[in-house]
Amino acid sequence: MQLVLHTGAHFTEQERLIKSIRRNAFAFEKRGIAVPDPEIYRGLLRDTLNAMGRASAGPEAREVLLDVLLDGSVADRLVLSDANFFRTAGTAIQRGVLYPAAARRMVNMALLFPTDTLEIFVGIRNPATLVPILYAHAADQDLFWGAQGPEDILWSGVIGGLRDALPNVPVTVWCSEDMPLLWAQIVREICALDPQEKIVGGFDLLSHIMRSEGMERFRAYLAEHPQMNEIQKRRVIAAFLDKYAIDDVIEEEVDMPGWDAALIDRLTDLYDQDVENIQRMAGVTMLLP
Repeated sequence: MQLVLHTGAHFTEQERLIKSIRRNAFAFEKRGIAVPDPEIYRGLLRDTLNAMGRASAGPEAREVLLDVLLDGSVADRLVLSDANFFRTAGTAIQRGVLYPAAARRMVNMALLFPTDTLEIFVGIRNPATLVPILYAHAADQDLFWGAQGPEDILWSGVIGGLRDALPNVPVTVWCSEDMPLLWAQIVREICALDPQEKIVGGFDLLSHIMRSEGMERFRAYLAEHPQMNEIQKRRVIAAFLDKYAIDDVIEEEVDMPGWDAALIDRLTDLYDQDVENIQRMAGVTMLLP
């Protein structure tokens, strides 16, 4: 069985994305793709992974978990989503390290499902806007930075750690900032669908960040141009967002003690460089607009 882990990250529209995927759950089930309700498994998997920090799981753990996850159904591909797979938002940064427990917890997940093929999907976000949110949610702000600083927060460390720990597990990455253009592709990639396959909810994020007038005109434009490919659609989406985006939704204010505009610009430049480094990693697929 293919076990697909959508691991967030936190504050990258992770809940909206799994809801979009689940809008197709009935149709997917007929094709052997199971997308269970996250409420069914998140607590169970969290407790199991936490317990594995103290002792190994028993040989029956996989079957027990699958009984809950599949509830008697049969699947070739099982999609699970939880931004807390890597740990909670409160412990996402400790001593200046982003998701320090990610690799270890994914190794434990592989141990829970030793006969299955794992795939990891993760959305990343500019540390310039993410770190202040994680700092506000930190379980212990005194342990947040350690000897590190904001310029040390790099996603390549997280992704590289996953690849080192699980070299046979492919990792698919996208930038949260690109999600309005990539939303439908992300759904298709997670569910292993053909690039042109019809899905429900392909514009769920777009309808959240675009004024209703713009969405109506956008859908009308698509109806008038049914032969557009995905690249053309993305250009159209960008054009409509430029005119109809809801500013209060898409604009992000950075509120972090001691940070100024120069630092934010520097962190953004580092993020762009970091994304390029991730693209070059073996075993990593970067989804780009």
